[in-house]
Amino acid sequence: MGALSGLLLTVFLQAPASWLAAVVSDAASGKVSLLEPRGTVWSGSARLQLSGGAGSNDRSLLPDRVNWSIRPTLDGLSIRFAADCCTPKPLSLLVTPGWGRVRLAVQDGPPAERSVWPAALLTGLGTPWNTLQVEGQLSLLTQGLSVEWNQGRLSVAGRAELLAIDLSSRLSTLKPMGSYRIILAGGNTATLDVTTIEGSLQLVGSGQWVGSRLHFEGTASATPEREAALSNLLNILGRRNGPRSLIKVG
Repeated sequence: MGALSGLLLTVFLQAPASWLAAVVSDAASGKVSLLEPRGTVWSGSARLQLSGGAGSNDRSLLPDRVNWSIRPTLDGLSIRFAADCCTPKPLSLLVTPGWGRVRLAVQDGPPAERSVWPAALLTGLGTPWNTLQVEGQLSLLTQGLSVEWNQGRLSVAGRAELLAIDLSSRLSTLKPMGSYRIILAGGNTATLDVTTIEGSLQLVGSGQWVGSRLHFEGTASATPEREAALSNLLNILGRRNGPRSLIKVG
């Protein structure tokens, strides 16, 4: 029994990183993959890939490998996640499982240490990102953010601010088109608000989650001198209504 216990403990502690890669891919329905995993489940690295899921040919890779460390806690798992390209300081997450639910909390970092991700990574997720093929930077800051899935229902607490900086698209020759602020705010009903910081493409909209689905409505328009350069993109973003494009999700 002692030898068997020692063997099981060794297997547990030295579980290969490929086991974690399989769990992540299954949980994300193939939309998030950890390629070329190295190390163990508890401390390792891999290439992060986003895709459109089963049957999709869309793929995008983060330029640098991601590194992680996982430690058990009294009520869940503490995860530190980092990538040289994108995280000046490792992201710290706490995963707390429960009966029919799981909660993910993000540890706050100082504003000067926002994580910054390439917007081109979104292309791998398929429609509509494979059509838009956006480029630019996505800068993320969280404040007391936690997300809980409880028997199919999504609840959010805290706040997240995503700055989409100097965005461009293959559907327009105008580079960049603009910069935008996206605010996710938790509460009894989680809300999402989009505003334009600057640029020729003007975006504004708001939405809320009902259950686990986002219902969003907004408008896109171009400054008068850039209407011709952005006309094709406006046709794709939503239903045209004169100079504006009406965006509706959910």
